[in-house]
Amino acid sequence: MILNLLKSKIHCATVTEANLKYMGSITIDEALMEAAHILPNERVQVVNNNNGARLETYVIPGPRNSGVICLNGSAARMVQPEDIVIIMAYAFFDEKEAAAYKPTVVMVDEKNAVKEIRSIEYHGQTE
Repeated sequence: MILNLLKSKIHCATVTEANLKYMGSITIDEALMEAAHILPNERVQVVNNNNGARLETYVIPGPRNSGVICLNGSAARMVQPEDIVIIMAYAFFDEKEAAAYKPTVVMVDEKNAVKEIRSIEYHGQTE
């Protein structure tokens, strides 16, 4: 059996821009992408903590250490600058891989700089 599980996430990032005129995607600071093991063009789910909106799109790298989190195209209608979002990437695992895998969580500060990188443990503990 193949399972689709959380691979990594950028937790509580601040949206810096919403660009309706750009053709699709989310632009993410390249340093954040690397910390979260997210690749260019990778499919991600974005959850807006301010209004509950959920969307899927693909990632394009933004300037390193810029803190940019920019929703582009139609996704720009679902966020406002200063909204707080969670950006999640998923991967397919077989059952053995899934049992051993620990997703990466990148915690960021108010300027979207990495504060902490941790793994999720599910043995009776929360994140």
